Amino acid sequence: MKCLLIASAAAMLSSTTAQAQDSTAGHRVRVGLGAKVQPEYIGADSSEIAPLFHINIARGTNQFRFGAPDDSAGISVVSKNGFSFGPAANLASSRKDSDVGAPVGKVKTTLEAGAFAQYEANDSWRVRGELLKGLGGHDGLVGSVGADKIWRDGDKYVFSIGPRVLFSDSKYQRAYFGVSPAAAVATGLPAYRPSGGVHALAVASGLSYQFNDRFGMFGFGRYERLVGDAARSPIVREFGSRNQLSAGIGLNYTFNVSI
Repeated sequence: MKCLLIASAAAMLSSTTAQAQDSTAGHRVRVGLGAKVQPEYIGADSSEIAPLFHINIARGTNQFRFGAPDDSAGISVVSKNGFSFGPAANLASSRKDSDVGAPVGKVKTTLEAGAFAQYEANDSWRVRGELLKGLGGHDGLVGSVGADKIWRDGDKYVFSIGPRVLFSDSKYQRAYFGVSPAAAVATGLPAYRPSGGVHALAVASGLSYQFNDRFGMFGFGRYERLVGDAARSPIVREFGSRNQLSAGIGLNYTFNVSI
């Protein structure tokens, strides 16, 4: 999500403020900053350290809405009876030949834009799906479907864990997992042309805990396992790993915005 998270949150705040101009309750805004360890690129066996951002907005004294740590940045334009829908965006990191250690072809940093839909039966369960289109990088379609079991005590603490199914089209999989004839000649790897479908299964967990009304901490852990054509990729088999681990931790601060 990176910097897109901040931009999307600003837009969400503006939208929420406009909807509540007749209220004197105001809003609470929670912002967080930390660091995370993540794979250098999808399919990598090496990791990198990157900044970790978090932002959430609640109206008045309402509790903050749940969000999983691997959600793309999104804004709810429809929210009724537990169902919500709206635009979503993500920023996928680039992959360079030097990251892989072989001239398999680079993938530019990609803006992924699309939509999400989710249903929250209550404070304990959530189901969410996303579908995003790559712009200016892999140019493919990538999406996920997942569920979360949630334990919370208002805003005092929130813990969640749940499975994910990640899928993508052939453009996405060929960008990250394919080996073109030219790359095959340059690397000695066999040419490989994967098709679309499910490319990974994952489980994600998140935790936030408030020390007081102002300060708190948050963190996450995520394990992803490449499957299907992605797992059979010569790039993954020779230079990478099917196992993708990421984790992060940070501190957050809550403040009030008056209307």
